[in-house]
Amino acid sequence: MNSQDLLKLAVTVAEEAAALIVERRRGTITVADTKSTITDVVTAVDRESEELIRARVLQARPDDSFLGEEGDDVVGTSGVRWVVDPIDGTVNYLYDHPTYAVSIAVEVDGTTVAGVVVDAPKGEVFTATLGGGAFLDGKPIRSSDCSELAKALVGTGFGYDPVRRQVQAEVISHLIAKVRDIRRIGVGAIDLCYVACGRLDAVYERGLNPWDYGAGALIASEAGAKVGGMHGEPVSPEMSIAAAPELFGPFHDLLAGADPLRA
Repeated sequence: MNSQDLLKLAVTVAEEAAALIVERRRGTITVADTKSTITDVVTAVDRESEELIRARVLQARPDDSFLGEEGDDVVGTSGVRWVVDPIDGTVNYLYDHPTYAVSIAVEVDGTTVAGVVVDAPKGEVFTATLGGGAFLDGKPIRSSDCSELAKALVGTGFGYDPVRRQVQAEVISHLIAKVRDIRRIGVGAIDLCYVACGRLDAVYERGLNPWDYGAGALIASEAGAKVGGMHGEPVSPEMSIAAAPELFGPFHDLLAGADPLRA
């Protein structure tokens, strides 16, 4: 199964969905529903975008599986699964902050082999295939060569549960005096892509889901960043870390000292 063919379809569909959500943002956007808490919102456009992506993918590849943030799973028979966030950064989208994305990862037998993240307002397209490198608008990208915590620009995000958010604030207070600075963009997939192209030196977040990190983790890894969880674990909802390769170890140890998994 050719990962480049899967990527080509993913890019085509992601760009169409990105154009849709940008067009819809010119109108009035309202909250259609909430999920884990009242601050974890869904708009009608999230659902419309996911429905478009699902329809396009399954029209082209009807035997594939589909996992989307907003809808019911589709279980196929091909061994290929599409993992989709139709709008990563819904709160940014709701408030018209101009950073939000469409993220599509493609797995074959459980391994991510292709991924695309489209920064919808900017039109930037981040892509990667397993073993094929990472690209921004078709040009190769590499993670930074930062190796010192004091020079590291670090990205992060926050969960929606109030208890977890309090712990996350305490973790930041542990990090802030030891790194260059911290950025909170509000889009997990974009955070990972920014590590991939050197706009961030490291990123960490607890509570990301597979549709948040599926494509971005592959893009960061293929750009030369080290990607993983805590204490040698893989990326998971427990913790996602991506960093310049020589920075990963000291950054992981600094983060571990704040006990970020306690809530």
